[in-house]
Amino acid sequence: MFLADKWKDYEVLDTSCGEKLERWGDYLLLRPDPQVIWNTEKKIPEWKKLNAHYHRSNKGGGEWEFFDLPKQWQIHYDLGTCGRLTFNLKPFSFKHTGLFPEQAANWDWFSKLIQKEAAKRADKIKVLNLFAYTGGATIAAAKAGAHVTHVDASKGMVQWAKENAKDSSVPEENTRWLVDDCKKFVEREIRRGNLYDAIIMDPPSYGRGPKGEIWKMEDSIYELLELCSQILKKDALFFLLNSYTTGLQPGVLKYLLEAVIKPGRGGTVEADEVGLPVSKAHAALPCGAAGRWFRS
Repeated sequence: MFLADKWKDYEVLDTSCGEKLERWGDYLLLRPDPQVIWNTEKKIPEWKKLNAHYHRSNKGGGEWEFFDLPKQWQIHYDLGTCGRLTFNLKPFSFKHTGLFPEQAANWDWFSKLIQKEAAKRADKIKVLNLFAYTGGATIAAAKAGAHVTHVDASKGMVQWAKENAKDSSVPEENTRWLVDDCKKFVEREIRRGNLYDAIIMDPPSYGRGPKGEIWKMEDSIYELLELCSQILKKDALFFLLNSYTTGLQPGVLKYLLEAVIKPGRGGTVEADEVGLPVSKAHAALPCGAAGRWFRS
């Protein structure tokens, strides 16, 4: 498992009855998690000290119940020699806070690759981040020394990412921010002849583009990978593909990267679950999967 075990400002304290108890900085949140199918005893006192609780509805969706939580707050992540990342958090629909903390396992991985490569060359390493959300991967890559093109279909998410980048002291010249449909952007980059040293993809299971374009992971990912392969340099540094879609196991992501990205480039492909340690259980909570191709 790719384990995000270096957090100081975030922690999964315990899990039970379909929910996970988390510490986000100074605040305790209780949120649903489909992986939590056990009903273990709730022994630690934090279960009764919640700042907010997201209740899942039997009809779909759900809503927050707030006890003592600010509208917005910050947490930080130490990326080693790359510096500190800062994230502005706030609860919003679909139980989210604006950050997927398990992705820190991938930030640690690719930031080291970027730093090592940057020390060898004078030009900037060009990274494309698709479905880039609030910019966790964008900020990590930029802090490591890359120039990142950040693409997301939501104007609000891109603005949120800009705020995170500013608060993380990312130089403005290290990022390019775009509100766009990811597939259409890649198609235009193919026509322009633009190439990238690395591509990061964190697609949702289901989503819509800015003009109503429908994205469904199982139906769309292979075609998009084929398109991305056309703008990934033959001597590229890495390709990262994340999945939160139930049923798409790490082996599926490995197969996709072996079939589409590796031919003509060689290198190594690895894939595994991405997870977070659970303090009370001394175990790990699976949070999706990641496939990684990288130049050997």
